[in-house]
Amino acid sequence: MAKSVLRFLDSREEDLVHAQSIRILEELGVLVRSSSVLSMLGEAGAIIDEKKMVAKFHENIVTEALKSAPKEFRLCARDPKWDVILPAKEYPYIATSGLSVYMTDLETGKKRATTRKDLAMFAKLADSLDAVGFFWPQVTAADVPVDAHTLHELWVSLQNGAKHVQGDSVSREDAKAQVRIGTLVAGGEKELKKRPIFSVVCCPIAPLSFEKGAVEGQVEFARAGVPVVSMSMSLSGASSPITVAGTIVNANAENLASIVITQTASKGAPHLYSSESTPMDMRTGGINYFANECPMIAAALVQMAKRYGLPCMVGQWGVDGDEPGMNKSFNELATVALTIITGTDCCSGMGGLESARGGSLEQMVIDAYLWDNFKPVLRNVTISEEMMAFDVMRQVGQGNTFLTHPHTVKYSKDLFFPDKSRLAWEATLSNKMVADAKKVVKKTLEEHVVLQLDKDIVGQGDEILRQYEKTLAKTSPISY
Repeated sequence: MAKSVLRFLDSREEDLVHAQSIRILEELGVLVRSSSVLSMLGEAGAIIDEKKMVAKFHENIVTEALKSAPKEFRLCARDPKWDVILPAKEYPYIATSGLSVYMTDLETGKKRATTRKDLAMFAKLADSLDAVGFFWPQVTAADVPVDAHTLHELWVSLQNGAKHVQGDSVSREDAKAQVRIGTLVAGGEKELKKRPIFSVVCCPIAPLSFEKGAVEGQVEFARAGVPVVSMSMSLSGASSPITVAGTIVNANAENLASIVITQTASKGAPHLYSSESTPMDMRTGGINYFANECPMIAAALVQMAKRYGLPCMVGQWGVDGDEPGMNKSFNELATVALTIITGTDCCSGMGGLESARGGSLEQMVIDAYLWDNFKPVLRNVTISEEMMAFDVMRQVGQGNTFLTHPHTVKYSKDLFFPDKSRLAWEATLSNKMVADAKKVVKKTLEEHVVLQLDKDIVGQGDEILRQYEKTLAKTSPISY
């Protein structure tokens, strides 16, 4: 079966990236800002410098972790028809953007702070759009205690959508509370392990470090069977070497270290190799998803994930402009699109604005429609003697037409014919499609029906949040 795939490294270069990553882990190690995680790694054979809080891994530890990490698993949904089956068989699964701190108001178009109610709208809209593979809580719930926002986001997302939810975590206690919510909705601890209805992004902090709260949460998730996503966000020139090669090896080393942590915590725990690494925008010092080097970095890291046999989440999808619409150039949009012609299993970005700082309901619809039109580029195509149609060529003969031949009729259904009305939305440097997208949003929010949780489960989930917030109020009163 043939498929469009962008490759960047040859086999020798893959070997070199792996060898240099192992050298980094053996000679430099990774900073782990958690005594308990360092102790766990030390017991598993890592060399620990307690004073510097650095763990070094011999190659055999990495090799054993890669062996035990599952090569196939599901990101399960409340409604099984939306299960994300990894590795992807044809198209990658595209998620929304995540944890934006502002959104454009549906009525006024003005930017404003985000709330639980906004997140519920995004979850419902994502639930209705077939193009959205799973839901990354689109906006941060700013109207809840700051230390509890990730738990609120998971709970709101699960109630207002039936797709898999991929969230975030800030501490061990937060992770335990999220597992309690997941266990409640899934129907028990064993059921959650069997069908993990949510996963969690646990980002290494480039270069080569793991923050205390996130890494301790990662251990809890691994033990509960909740898939961990080790999203390296190496920034060329800031948190990784400025070269493409240096960024690739830094991100690969961080992923390998994260996999060791997950597998040490619980052998066989599901783990996604992941990256949103980009060059630094030299004008702002921020992430640059539109840099020409992004597809190179993404393709290389997907190749490394596939070398290890791991499901992966690499690259971005979506216009990601400053406001809703198609306000980016062809070059910028083509660069983003190329990051998913890499063989990745998943990526994120629908509905985001300004490098995920903002979110837009209308933009989610626009990005979803773009994906509907673009993804056939990545469909599987059969290359066989039948499809090469030698006998048909003999029958038609030189200088004649294939138009009326039965072979043409039979296989014409395999061609993709884009929706012309949606193609009109794709005019770059335009916002003409925003009004139509707004109509889709309003109609969906009024009419779409989400698979509901039982009232008893909702009540118990609300109580888990209340108890968790009480605990936070006792330990961190400043957050309130």
